[in-house]
Amino acid sequence: MTQRRIAELAGVSQTTVSLVLNNRVNATGRIAKETRDRVMEVIRATTYVADPAARRLAGGENQILGVFTYEAAFPHETVDFYTPLLTGIESAAETMGCDLLMFTSAPVVNGRRQIFHQNNRLAFADGCILLGLEMDTEDLRRLVVGGYSFVAIGRRSTPGVPYVGVDYVSSTKELVRRALQLGHRRFFYLERDSRGESVLDRRAGFREGVAGFRNAQHTFYTVSGKGLSEAWKAIIAFGPTVLFLESEDHSAALLKLAAEAGYSVPGDLSIIVLGDPPRSGTTDIDFTRLSAPREDLGAGAVKLLTKIIASKERIPDSELRVLLNCRFVPGSTLAAPKNERAAQ
Repeated sequence: MTQRRIAELAGVSQTTVSLVLNNRVNATGRIAKETRDRVMEVIRATTYVADPAARRLAGGENQILGVFTYEAAFPHETVDFYTPLLTGIESAAETMGCDLLMFTSAPVVNGRRQIFHQNNRLAFADGCILLGLEMDTEDLRRLVVGGYSFVAIGRRSTPGVPYVGVDYVSSTKELVRRALQLGHRRFFYLERDSRGESVLDRRAGFREGVAGFRNAQHTFYTVSGKGLSEAWKAIIAFGPTVLFLESEDHSAALLKLAAEAGYSVPGDLSIIVLGDPPRSGTTDIDFTRLSAPREDLGAGAVKLLTKIIASKERIPDSELRVLLNCRFVPGSTLAAPKNERAAQ
């Protein structure tokens, strides 16, 4: 939302909008109260936020990049997820000669931060990097329509959103095929309670991986308020030979439940984790897993954002939406199922 657009909506000149925003008077010594109220009502309705940095520095070239996280970045349980991303962001920003500004004043509503609010300070930065498993679609749409320079970390389906993400579809599909080649035919996929794009990409890759194998059976189970103990009952009932964990946070707990039930891993049950388990886990087992290049994601987002800010011409879509390869870690929790080992 620009001053020009506010002027159009309020039926006044852009100069009048500027005078109201800066609490000044016009040439006649005042601005009519009705006019001022009309302008302020449009500003409130459109969540316009004045940009003091832009008023000081014409062109907005402040060499400051913002970082906004939908979830808190520093609590203990998320430190393993965000630390590599922030390390990559910091390193690339230093190389580019930019300062970083973390936006933390956004109010938290229903456990999530809001980008657009009365004290929005996004305009202090030349552009912003967005972090979060799930991002508000309306936020992203408003940023695109408003022409604000930003880059999301992780693939986003909202049209026009620039991002640097991970190709989870191909990597998950490849892991399924590896399990099939070992002889696994009963797959249990444990879902997290999320609709984030990276989560949906893992599911899509899993479905593509098992497609076409008529003798391969699979089922999905969502962990929400039911807890892992209920999930383990469902696993026992289905009798899989391989367990796919969508959330890396479930790895240690599922391993413990398996041990308590007398299951050896991977002797009785193979486990594949579609992400890096947290270092704070209670087990030293090296899980067979996918490992996202998080430092590269952070650095790539900074490079793309500075390119968007500096570009005077339209950047091709292929350069605005980047997917990086996901590394496969063989680990020690995937092996041929018992029947295949017996046959050998």
